[in-house]
Amino acid sequence: MADRAHTAVRMEGRDPHEAGRASTPLELLFDLTFVIAFGTASNELAHFITHDHVREGLIGFGFATFAISWAWINFSWFASAYDTDDWIFRLTTMVQMVGVLVLALGLSDMFESLKAGDHVDNQVMVLGYVVMRVPMLLQWKRAERQDTARRGVGQTMFATVLVAQIGWIVLLLLDLRAGPMFVGAFLLGLVELAGPVLAESRGGGTPWHPHHIAERYGLLVIIALGEGLLGTMASLTAIVGVRGPGWSVDVAVLGLAGTAMTFGMWWSYFTVPSGPLLHAHRERSFGWGYGHIPFFGATVAVGAGLHAAAYYLNHQSHLGLVATVLAVAIPLGLYVVTLYLLYAQISHTMDPFHLLLVAASVAVLAASVGMGAAGVSMPWCLLMLAFTPWVTVLGYELAGHRHQEAVLAEATGGA
Repeated sequence: MADRAHTAVRMEGRDPHEAGRASTPLELLFDLTFVIAFGTASNELAHFITHDHVREGLIGFGFATFAISWAWINFSWFASAYDTDDWIFRLTTMVQMVGVLVLALGLSDMFESLKAGDHVDNQVMVLGYVVMRVPMLLQWKRAERQDTARRGVGQTMFATVLVAQIGWIVLLLLDLRAGPMFVGAFLLGLVELAGPVLAESRGGGTPWHPHHIAERYGLLVIIALGEGLLGTMASLTAIVGVRGPGWSVDVAVLGLAGTAMTFGMWWSYFTVPSGPLLHAHRERSFGWGYGHIPFFGATVAVGAGLHAAAYYLNHQSHLGLVATVLAVAIPLGLYVVTLYLLYAQISHTMDPFHLLLVAASVAVLAASVGMGAAGVSMPWCLLMLAFTPWVTVLGYELAGHRHQEAVLAEATGGA
């Protein structure tokens, strides 16, 4: 599209079967703002759970995860269907990037307000959503007018996005206490999630590209996995930094544990053949796409847990050894379980072999916690934890690939 990048292009929808469709440089630039957003949420969670505010940290992190993930999902599915790469699309994307950064700036205020418990300070977060939503509304209005074959889809999306955004502003102006605010936020979240479902049921849905969407989600997973590497570096710095005991065997063990854990999580995620399955069954996209919201949260929370381990090693945490190990083990367990649920949803299969792998993964998690209870040092507990995603990797490399071949053959009719 380079020959028309500086002209306005009619937004009639992309070819959902376009060969070689991949993420654009603009999409990759857009994703960088989510590095900041996820990083801020991860740091806040680590700080809260290590300073005796576990409940508030988990509530704030859950709220932040939905807000961040939903902002990314809104843009990515629209871009998969309607990316014109013209100057209008580029400038509206830039404004949305500003909105994501504003949202990230508001996360600390939101977390801190939860300590008081009387209300939730989400003013800056809502401002960020307003900045993101105005260009998104313009884009949907543009699609509604120019993609006449799918006008009903554009009308529905424009209406639901507008209603949801007005709802967030009203909720902000009411300045409710924390409990009622989260009830209202839950209801508005349902409106947000229902919008695309209603829209896709009209006029055949948007022309999103299955392999492009699978790649886009994979890239955001990689961004979320980056928090694991950052958490590992924080833990290493606690040991080898100016206030730490210096280089030792523990440093090597800790570095290996964090890297192996993150790498194993990456490897296990990409065992799921999401692109071909979405291509064969577009109707399964909602469960798979929405199911990634808790998956993204679990992935980022693993990084937060590793950061909590850094606080522990630096003697700046209220958590004991076992609780700190659990701060990594619990989200890592959620990662594994959610991964297999995503596989079951997109493939509509439930292989007993998967249950065996999940059980083995849980056994590894339990062993690491047991090591902590027995007084084994943190680096070695984390090394045991690092084996958790490798259960899936080894299982698939040794035997699971045969199940996958059968799933793909059935989904594609043997083609």
